[in-house]
Amino acid sequence: MKPANPHILTINGGSSSIKFALFESGDSLQRILEGGIERIGLPAASLQVKGLNPADNFSRLVSAPDHKAAVDALMDWIEEHSGRNALSAVGHRVVHGGPKYSQPQRITAEMIEELHRLSPFDPEHLPEEILLTEAFHRRFPDLPQVACFDTAFHHDLPLVARLLPIPRRYEAQGVRRYGFHGLSYSFLMGELARLDGTAAAQGRVILAHLGNGASLAAVHDGKPVDTSMSFTPTAGLPMSTRSGDLDPGLVWYLAQTEQMSAKQFNEMVNFQSGLLGISETSSDMRDLLDREIQDERAAIGIALFCYQVKKWIGAFAAALGGVDTLVFAGGIGENAPTVRARICDGLGFLGIELEVKRNTANEDLISAVTSRVPVRVIHTDEALMIARLVCHTLKFS
Repeated sequence: MKPANPHILTINGGSSSIKFALFESGDSLQRILEGGIERIGLPAASLQVKGLNPADNFSRLVSAPDHKAAVDALMDWIEEHSGRNALSAVGHRVVHGGPKYSQPQRITAEMIEELHRLSPFDPEHLPEEILLTEAFHRRFPDLPQVACFDTAFHHDLPLVARLLPIPRRYEAQGVRRYGFHGLSYSFLMGELARLDGTAAAQGRVILAHLGNGASLAAVHDGKPVDTSMSFTPTAGLPMSTRSGDLDPGLVWYLAQTEQMSAKQFNEMVNFQSGLLGISETSSDMRDLLDREIQDERAAIGIALFCYQVKKWIGAFAAALGGVDTLVFAGGIGENAPTVRARICDGLGFLGIELEVKRNTANEDLISAVTSRVPVRVIHTDEALMIARLVCHTLKFS
């Protein structure tokens, strides 16, 4: 039996996890529960759920040797918990929409075929995301599914920002700067308008989504101006295991000196670099902060990360002709006051000054009274953004 109000499941598939949330659509969206399957591919994979009803809260081991088994376990639990007809729609975070997809769209066989064609654009994410949509279609063939593209926010970047300086024939093949974290950035811009008014959201805004994956975006008049990630999510800032921007000549150098293949190079820059590569101990910023006094490598990893974020803020301030608001979000951006302080140290020439106590307490507004530029910490919510886009696309409200 269908619920009185539409129930929307949001899916965010990662390389070793599937995060999900269930929303009820009425006068406003209400999150009923959320959870995830962690450690996919490892022996101790687990399904965890936390709901408004404490009776829904649990954690249990599941067999998830791959994403297919993991999503089967999730769908089994959904049927067991709510019944086969409990869902009204599923919204999927799809990392890469290529040149074609700039808006959320209902998933069709034609779209899946196009996403298969786009898989070389993002081989780390797209194949698993396609698998998740196909698995839901097999189990629930009449259930509407909506693809919400992480690249959509940046689709209309100015030509000088999106064009890569390689032969123009590649542009015709879809090779350009796409940018990512778009669902997060869409949510953050909506929250900024809610908190500080439309005028603030129409100003010169720099958004810093700093987590395991990290990027920045420059926005003016509510429109994207530039972003640090590029054709793939590997570009831009150094991240937990991704290198960020590198000299392209390294590909040829390592091919000559170590006979490194393109596949090995891709593995290195995506899974062995960034904080992990520099520190040689951990990809987790929390670990490095705990160790930095005793371990110089951890301290250098943190310093490199903060320096690069600061440099990108300066570059985007130049692209915008100044900055009116700076926003931090993501796991590091929301929860690491030490990192925020080091990033903002020395940015007084841009009008950015932090208030120590507010920053240390992770308050919403962490800038000093004397700061010309408001600096905000906003908890991003990609799941809620996906649910909103599903409602809009399917006209649920």
